[in-house]
Amino acid sequence: MTSPDAAIYDQATKDLDPPFAVIDLAAFDDNADDLVRRANGTPIRLVSKSVRCRYLLERALAKPGFAGLMCYSLAEALWHVEQGTSDDILVAYPTVDHGALRRLVADDRAREIVTIMVDSVEHLDVVDAAVGHAHGDVRVCLELDASWRPLGLVHVGTRRSPVFTVRQAAELARKVVTRKGFRLVGLMAYEGQIAGFPDATGSRTDSAVRWMQRKSARELARRRAATVRAVRAVADLEFVNGGGSGSLETTGAERVVTEVAAGSGLIGSTLFDSYTRFRPRPAALFALPVVHKPTNNIATLFSGGYIASGPPSASRQPSPYLPSGLKLLSLEGAGEVQTPVRGKAARDLRLGDRVWLRHAKAGELAERFTHYHVVVDGRVERTVPTYRGEHQNFG
Repeated sequence: MTSPDAAIYDQATKDLDPPFAVIDLAAFDDNADDLVRRANGTPIRLVSKSVRCRYLLERALAKPGFAGLMCYSLAEALWHVEQGTSDDILVAYPTVDHGALRRLVADDRAREIVTIMVDSVEHLDVVDAAVGHAHGDVRVCLELDASWRPLGLVHVGTRRSPVFTVRQAAELARKVVTRKGFRLVGLMAYEGQIAGFPDATGSRTDSAVRWMQRKSARELARRRAATVRAVRAVADLEFVNGGGSGSLETTGAERVVTEVAAGSGLIGSTLFDSYTRFRPRPAALFALPVVHKPTNNIATLFSGGYIASGPPSASRQPSPYLPSGLKLLSLEGAGEVQTPVRGKAARDLRLGDRVWLRHAKAGELAERFTHYHVVVDGRVERTVPTYRGEHQNFG
């Protein structure tokens, strides 16, 4: 990965006071093009949680190869309906939000656009409990657990749906289609152990990870195909969704998959630095100012403790990016109000200078800033609101 010079971003944002965040639009567009190339003709449903900025979502959706939005919350999906962001929205996680369900059922247009996720009859019961049994058809998607369970003894992957076997999926599909007020239109299976697990970390376990991913992909392709056949015998599915930024090639190659999901690959956060299949350009950066120089080779920055979700580890901390050669201090890390960095480059830093960092996860940076400054050709072309900047917080 070729890193740009910090001076480019410093000059582009010279009139701004840090902390602030920028989007390198050329990097964002290049990443979008690379995702489309890797999907090889399979439409990409854009994952909103990995972006959380309406301007960027709309920009990606306008590109050939992207079609539809995948939201993480029903309330978020309904907001995008109001904004006209997309006319095809899948909510990737089941909802128990009674208020949002009432809004969905009361809005004829929203019921045409939005599909909610289910993995049990209890999810249907939640809808009926929220709005009553007499309601117009709600579009639903059945979630198949895509984890790998060799010999039935080990679970490799995210803990999601209880629906794992072909029989379980077919049984649930039959219950959905016979339930008044619901229409089964899709099937989804997210293979987190492939799409979201790096395989080029430099560790001795990398070869084992790649072996696991090959085995898991083969097993899932067979099970997903059989599941789709069984469910299609019950319902006329409009779509079969799978994959993620890290598995577009393998998932998109499955004949039964009609669309893949991706979002993080647009931003190029640090958790995607260690994949053999692709290497996105860093598109989102944030700048922190130097406020202390405790020693010659340490510069202490203001703020910065933007820790990513997931298991607590060093990989969840933000990473100093520019100037190159800086590292966090292991005993302090990224802090609530100060973040010290160490390295040769710190010797040249003075009070008020900027250090540019990257977040570990793609969408979570937008929860820390109300706006992104969009950098194009060495200047800030525009400033756009994140979800927070539009006063939206979906949890």
